[in-house]
Parts: sequence; C-alpha cells; structure tokens
Amino acid sequence: MFRPLQLFIGLRYTRAKRRNHFVSFISLSSMLGVAIGVWALITVMSVMNGFEHELRARILGMVAHATVTSYDGPMKDWRDVVGKLEKRPHVVGAAPFVHGEVMLTRGHQVNGALIRGIDPSLESHVSKVTKHIVAGSIDRLKPGSYGIVLGSGLAAQLGVGVGDTVTMVTPEARVSVAGVLPRVRRFSVVGLFSVDMSQYDRTLALIDLQDAQKIFRTGNGVSGVRLEFDDMDAAPRLARAAANSLPGIYQVTDWTMHNRNFFKAVKTEKTVMFVILMLIVGVAAFNIVSTLVMVVTDKQADIAILRTLGATPGTIMGVFIIQGAFIGAIGTLIGGVVGVVTALNVETIVPAIESLFNIHFLSPDVYMISELPSRLETLDVVHIVIASLVLSLFATLYPAWRAARTAPAEALRYE
Repeated sequence: MFRPLQLFIGLRYTRAKRRNHFVSFISLSSMLGVAIGVWALITVMSVMNGFEHELRARILGMVAHATVTSYDGPMKDWRDVVGKLEKRPHVVGAAPFVHGEVMLTRGHQVNGALIRGIDPSLESHVSKVTKHIVAGSIDRLKPGSYGIVLGSGLAAQLGVGVGDTVTMVTPEARVSVAGVLPRVRRFSVVGLFSVDMSQYDRTLALIDLQDAQKIFRTGNGVSGVRLEFDDMDAAPRLARAAANSLPGIYQVTDWTMHNRNFFKAVKTEKTVMFVILMLIVGVAAFNIVSTLVMVVTDKQADIAILRTLGATPGTIMGVFIIQGAFIGAIGTLIGGVVGVVTALNVETIVPAIESLFNIHFLSPDVYMISELPSRLETLDVVHIVIASLVLSLFATLYPAWRAARTAPAEALRYE
C-alpha cells in the first residue's frame, strides 16, 4: 500500500531540478506520446465505427433483413405468404418483389442494370429507398405505365433525367419471322434515387411489380417476399422462425448471409487497426522506461539517503511507480479528452480541412461512402484508456525495481 511519502516524492520527481531540465523534457515527451497514441486510437476507432454503422444502415436501407423465396421457380402464393408473415411477431413489414438483370440503353449509351419490381405502397415497409428519392416520385410507378426509377449514378451514365425514356433489353429472346430477336421495352423515367453507394446508385433500377411480372414472364408469381424486423441483429433467428411457420417448403436468407464476408472484413480491419495504433502507446511506454531509468540514475544519491533514513525497497519502488503512472495517467487523460472531442466533431473538422486545402479525402467515384462518418462508442474509449494505463504502469516496473536495488554505500561513495 502506497503511503503519502511515495506519492509526494514521486510527483516531485516529475519536475526537474534547476540543474537538469532534460529529464523534465523527456517526461513531457513521454506524456505527449501517450496522449497522441490515445487520441489517434479513439479518433480512428470512432471513424471506423462510423463507417461500419453507415455502411450497415445504407446496405440495409436497400437490402431487406430477410428474403423468403420458393424452391421451384416463381412464388405463386405470395399473397397468402405476405398475409401470414405480416402477422408474425417482430415483423415490421413484408413486400413482394421480382428481380432480374437487363441492359438499359439510351442512344449510344448501354449499361447493365439490376431490375427490382416492387409494390410502391409496400416498399417503404422493407426499405428506405423512398426516403432517398432526389427527383420525381416512386408513387408514379403504376401498373401498365412502364415507368422506371433509376439510381442517380445509372441515370448519369445513361445521360437521362425525369421525363426521358430508356430502352430495356432483357436476356430472353423471342422468335419471329425475322429470326431470334431480343425482347425490348421502352420505359419512361419517373424518378431518381441516391443512397450515396455506387453499388446501388449505378446498378439498380425500380419498376412496378406487375410490369416486372410481364417483363420477366413470371405470370402471377414473384421472385420472393422481403421482410423487415424490429431487430436487425435477430434477423437470422426471426427469419428461420418465420419460414418454419409457413406451410410448404421455402428458402430463407437474411442480410448477414449476403454481407457476412464484408462485415467480417470490417471487424478484422478494426482489430488490426487497434493493434497497430496501440503500438504508438507502446512506443510512448518505452519512453516512460527511458525517462525513469534516467531519473533513477540522476537520483542515486537521493535514493541512498532515503534508504539510510529507513526507506524500504518497496517504498523506493512505489516512488518511481507513482512517477511513471502519473506520466501515463496525465497523457491518457489529455489524449482521451482530445480524442473524444475530435471524434464528436469529425463531420465538422474534415469538411473544414477539405475546404481549406481544396481536397476531397473520399471520392464518390472510388469509395462507397463519400463523407467521413464518426460514431463514438463508450466501450471503445474505456478499453483504450485501460490499455494505455496498463501499458504505462507495466513500463514503470523495471526502472522501479532497479531503483529499489540501489546500494546506499555504492551510491554515496563519490558524493
């Protein structure tokens, strides 16, 4: 147990004597190193949390929590399936869909696209695409009108806007007197959406469900039913329970199956980044070792006098453990405060830097997210602070042990 003597002397040794300011400078640099390491860790981990949260929100804004499909072609009884699934607990919404791959053309511009046939009245129950309409309206998708809502990137590639027309070419061919010809249909652009993810903005287009049934020849059937739950983390369990409640055999998939590798990669990257940045704190801890070794060497006479006055080796160890822990604690506190403030204001700081230097860190042509998000997690801050304090405390052990072994006679021989 540390007594006031150790605390008093340990804190006094953090300040240099007039004859030696170098030790004080080393202490300050060690403290600064710990602060920079903690600051960088909190900021980077918060940004990575923000990326993960933003990507998950955007992906799940376009991808349902779960999808129920039939094993043998289009789902004919989808109306009964939707009615039964909507009555299930934890199910927020259920909506049918038809999907397929086509080519969209406009003049000399040709682009591949994923077509999703939807019911505009039900789509808002399972996705957030209706909240990302930037032009036109999704309500203008009417059966038989052959309207289409394009992703903003896809519309830009085709050079079209609301009111223009595009030609849809399906992979299925039809046989005529002129030979085998592709099936072609002209659509009118009635809306544009943008979710700031090139994966969807440049490839996805929405049409009315009945129009999609005609285009892809599914009759009265659909490709499947999309589900939204009140808890996305419980989607795998809830999806299986919902499928088991249906008569017949259905195939069920959830969002974790479609994006499992992606989120595993993000989690692995966060872990690796934590370890790499923790090395900064480790280097600062080694500076604490150097600081204390220099202090022990500088204070040999003081240690010897304390020993002759009755101080035990444990007391001497306590003095230098307190000194090193104080350096680490102050550095951790400064880094923690600055890191939390930075993490909470990343969305303001980054645009200011981009505007000042006329640069753009995340180009929308390259990255899935064009803005730098941040999400501060209390548990991450706690882990980082504890890890920094433990490293700082561990760094004090060897110099303190070396100080405790100082022989008074040897230290005072040349004094």
